[in-house]
Amino acid sequence: MKTRRTLLQALSALALSKTVPAWAQSLQGTVRVGYVPVIGASALFVLDGAGWAREAGLAIKTTKFESGPNAIQALASGTLDALAIGVAPVAVARAKGLDVKIVAAGATGGSAFMASPELAEAFAVNDGRPARAFAAFRARQRRPAKLATLPPAGVPTVALHHWLWKVAQVDRADVTIAQMGIEAVQQAMLAGAVDGGTVLEPSATLVTERNPRLRRIVNAPEMFPDIPGVVFAITRQFEVSNPGGVETLVRLLVRATDLLKTEPSAAAPFVQAVLGGGLVDTATIARAIASPAVSYVADPRAIVRATEAMLSYQVELGDFPTAPPIAGLFDPAYYAHAATP
Repeated sequence: MKTRRTLLQALSALALSKTVPAWAQSLQGTVRVGYVPVIGASALFVLDGAGWAREAGLAIKTTKFESGPNAIQALASGTLDALAIGVAPVAVARAKGLDVKIVAAGATGGSAFMASPELAEAFAVNDGRPARAFAAFRARQRRPAKLATLPPAGVPTVALHHWLWKVAQVDRADVTIAQMGIEAVQQAMLAGAVDGGTVLEPSATLVTERNPRLRRIVNAPEMFPDIPGVVFAITRQFEVSNPGGVETLVRLLVRATDLLKTEPSAAAPFVQAVLGGGLVDTATIARAIASPAVSYVADPRAIVRATEAMLSYQVELGDFPTAPPIAGLFDPAYYAHAATP
């Protein structure tokens, strides 16, 4: 009798998982989240640091990665349940067979192009026109401008190339591009080792505070309109085993996004705890959160078209041979439920 009852319970649970909306099912414990330390992932830092997840019965266990591909490898190994990284690595991973999908957006943009005093002067005397500015810099310095950015496929790198070649029509002979890590770009700008670079927030705000002679020339949203920054993705395995946890996570992401948009100073301490590294004060982080380089958005539907455009352009850049399909990549159901009053 006990065996029959157990079987009936199992069949009932299976039927429930197929027919009842995820948000009607139970919450279970821990979610292991991999993240890249950039401003676009701030909603995660807020919901965890403010204690909202703990209050809702969800334990957040975070792991820091220096790049999206590294985080994807960890996800594929089964050591992570969710990611807060750029959209392209998630799309590529899904195209290669990893069962992962995006349940919330995090932010668009997230970086800015910064210039050294000499390059900034070239922009100033050429009415801010990039092609003329870079040409003038090369003529005066007798060399191309050396620019720093992230490795290939990084969102700031895609934005830089799009701005240089598509928006500004810069002569390729007028610039050289060096690829390096997130922190290395910041240090190269402060040390004067490069003439310009795509610097992520909060570093874009920080470098101008530390060296006021450095200039912010253009923000990512102007370099590539609505370019998607960080997204929040989950594995199918986690969704099946803990649908209530997914619902709670997305609901808290929506709440945290609202705080970032309306009260940057209130969100800043939680972001500072992750991105500050003990070297950046809360006021600087608050200014970075409110930077024109980044816009916070939780609705995954808001970035679908821009994601298609970005992935298509990345084929042109040679990041991958064909654009990863986005069919099934975005699941807006959790957001739609969380955003319903």
